[in-house]
Amino acid sequence: MHKCTQTGEKSYQCDICGKSFSNSGHVTVHKRVHTGEKPYQCDICGKSFSNSGYVTAHKRTHTGEKPYYCDICGCSFSGHTALTKHSRLHTGEKPYHCDICGKSFSQSIHLSTHIRTHTGEKPFHCDICGTSFSDSSTLTTHRRIHTGEKPYHCDICGKSFSYNCVLTAHERIHTGEKPYQCDICGKSFSQRIHLSTHIRIHTGEKPYQCDVCGKSFSQNSTLMEHKRIHTGEKPFHCDICDKSFTYNCVLIAHKRIHSGEKPYPCDICGKSFSESNALTRHTHIHTEEKLYHCDICGKSFSCRGYVTVHKRSHTGEKPYQCDICGKSFACRSNVTAHKRTHTGEKPYHCDICGKSFSESSALTRHTHIHTGEKPYHCDICGKSFTLNGNLTVHKNIHTGEKPYHCDICGRSFSHGSHLSRHKHVHSGVKPYHCDVCGKSFSQNCDLTEHKYIHTGEKPYHCDICGKSFSQNSNLTEHKYIHTGERPYHCDICGKSFSNCSHLSRHKRIHTGEKPYHCDICGKSFSHSSYLSRHKRIHTGEKLYPCDICGKSFSQSGDVTAHKRTHTGEKPYNCDICGKSFTNISHVTIHRRTHTGEKPYHCEICGKSFSKNSNLTIHKRIHTGEKPFHCDICGKSFSYNCVLTAHKRIHTGEKPYHCEICGKSFSKNDYLTIHKRVHTGEKPFHCNICGKSFSDNRNLMNHKLIHTGEKPYHCDVCGKSFSNNRNLMKHKRIHTGEKPYHCDICGKAFSVFYYLSRHKRIHTGEKPYHCDICGKSFSQNSNLTVHKRIHTGEKPYHCEICGKSFSESNHLTGHKHVHIGEKPFHCNICGKSFSDNRNLMNHKLIHTGGKPYHFDICGKTFSISGYVNVHKRTHTGEKPYNCDICGKAFSQNSILTRHRHIHTGKTGKG
Repeated sequence: MHKCTQTGEKSYQCDICGKSFSNSGHVTVHKRVHTGEKPYQCDICGKSFSNSGYVTAHKRTHTGEKPYYCDICGCSFSGHTALTKHSRLHTGEKPYHCDICGKSFSQSIHLSTHIRTHTGEKPFHCDICGTSFSDSSTLTTHRRIHTGEKPYHCDICGKSFSYNCVLTAHERIHTGEKPYQCDICGKSFSQRIHLSTHIRIHTGEKPYQCDVCGKSFSQNSTLMEHKRIHTGEKPFHCDICDKSFTYNCVLIAHKRIHSGEKPYPCDICGKSFSESNALTRHTHIHTEEKLYHCDICGKSFSCRGYVTVHKRSHTGEKPYQCDICGKSFACRSNVTAHKRTHTGEKPYHCDICGKSFSESSALTRHTHIHTGEKPYHCDICGKSFTLNGNLTVHKNIHTGEKPYHCDICGRSFSHGSHLSRHKHVHSGVKPYHCDVCGKSFSQNCDLTEHKYIHTGEKPYHCDICGKSFSQNSNLTEHKYIHTGERPYHCDICGKSFSNCSHLSRHKRIHTGEKPYHCDICGKSFSHSSYLSRHKRIHTGEKLYPCDICGKSFSQSGDVTAHKRTHTGEKPYNCDICGKSFTNISHVTIHRRTHTGEKPYHCEICGKSFSKNSNLTIHKRIHTGEKPFHCDICGKSFSYNCVLTAHKRIHTGEKPYHCEICGKSFSKNDYLTIHKRVHTGEKPFHCNICGKSFSDNRNLMNHKLIHTGEKPYHCDVCGKSFSNNRNLMKHKRIHTGEKPYHCDICGKAFSVFYYLSRHKRIHTGEKPYHCDICGKSFSQNSNLTVHKRIHTGEKPYHCEICGKSFSESNHLTGHKHVHIGEKPFHCNICGKSFSDNRNLMNHKLIHTGGKPYHFDICGKTFSISGYVNVHKRTHTGEKPYNCDICGKAFSQNSILTRHRHIHTGKTGKG
């Protein structure tokens, strides 16, 4: 064998693939690649390996041992190969060469990855979306798109990232570090790629070329965007209206149409804009700067684009054409707006009432209805108008201009339509006839309104709530509900009203007049409608049926309000936040959230409420009343919603489903908390230590750690708890109550979590996975303990001898060694033990039980640890090494006895 090493001869051949080796042992190890055999196992985590050297190197991940040192920089490594790779950083050695392009690499794996750029091989596939990658690290990074995992955290601001390089670049925002400097102009950059792109400004290099039109670009991203012109690809989609865009920046700007966001404010007047270029154009209004001039007529403009469009008025050019009807336009925005007449698209939405418009200017005019804004002001009287056309007509009042004259009586009018109506007075003509009943009218508008009596048509629509009216005057009065305008004023108390009849009825409060009398009981009323409603108390009459569900009501107002439950109509708006309601009383209650008014007071404790129903519920705290009863178990509750949730314990109903993982919940707030598992959101922060939580209750419980407060006391044994849930669970120890039952075996549990954990025995589910070795566990606590094998963490310390343990029960058992306590007794022979596990193992001596089997030779053992020791007789593994002479042993106890040879101690010492 030694000769083969010297001569380079490879006389040992694999009989499966034919590969040759200089050493028979190497053939043996190689064959395991084909058989999949991994006879060497880590006795800490159970991971298997095909080579004993691999398991030795692997064990150092547990022990933290790094015996190989770089003699240049002193860096330590757990394996010799890792040191070899590292040393090439100093020597610059790149022994692996690509035989296609000649490029060299310091590691063979880098060469393998590189070769795939030539072959196009992508052997690593995403099992979620199917995308392929040429190296596993890129696949690992890609998977975070699906999982949302962001393992790299900024320790300054807490922001998380999917990639370490992005975190590094981000941290420079805080530090201000810009390590990459241009050696031409001296400008510095925080990222290397930004420097590379910048240098092309100096060199003029444009290495990215379009293979369709030949145009070149200095950045690959710009080329990608350019190619979409040829392909028509629009990969950026609006998730609100489904519209698609070629560029992400255009999508971001578009979304502000829906959200109403205007992040660019003018620092002079405060006006905000959704796009930065719109702000730039706007600032020219303040500076009156007009840098761009028309070289034909000399007119100046504040924006270059305006000059371009203006010049087309001279040339007649209309380069933008509608591809549906062929009409041409001088400006791109005009053709965009025009196309909407064909498509019916109305992308501009009012965020108050939801009405849509095809042009932003129409939306702007419409919003004036809600805001009451009237931007066009008369410079004579100061009166304001929402439209410029209305201002022009109004100015005729001040100038006295009446350009429209009657040629019969000489009377003049400021508006042409007014003159046309006036002429009918002289002629007596009523040219507008109703073709249903024959009635005639002097004005067409009067005929039109009259016809609605026959057709039932209601052409005047409220553009806020959509309600319809047959007369424009009725619509005008209705709009006062939304605008809050009340033009009719009481001259006694000053109160205002939106309707003239309401003012007349109100005045009777001051005069005391009640002209309407009930002829049955004699009661008087100030309004006829009140009397009509009152009479139905005597007759029991319910004249107003709902034509949708058939339910009847005694008052028309009640059926009107009821119908809104079917139509979804909400005509009453809050004048503070714009929220809509079906009933005016609901608006009154809602407004109290803004004003803070709480008119309903508890006469026992003085607490106040904004709603009478809330006061009623509150009083049950004092009275102890629990009017809602469970008809299954008889338990009572103060609130109906709590009873509904409680019943789901019996029915097992879980109506709230997670659309990500499909898990179901009995309460909606449980679903909300669960979703944060997927999003990673932790919106509740401790203001003492800064720790974050996904659930407010967890935060409240956590704060008690700082205060030490335990406000919940057991009235049986007096024990105290920091939260009510723990108290409820504790009380079941006294009552023996076990309300949670396994629907498979019938076993009962006092805590729901215990039931969930128990069910995994039946299902075999192990949802908690170790991200280091892949081992799975049915309980999260078991995973936490297991991870300490990898990390070496031992958080439980003995305060007597200082020894540390990875599990709390191990520490408890250890303490018995110091105090001599042996609380675990064998009920057969009476022998005592300090640890319950030792007692369990001891009992097998009496029963003869050997529950642990070795699956290779079939031998059985009474203790699981004996199986691992026995395995080594098959594998030949000797994981315990003497740190003095280097000799290896299969058992730790044999190593201990061996050390006595060096120390001179006797075996019994």
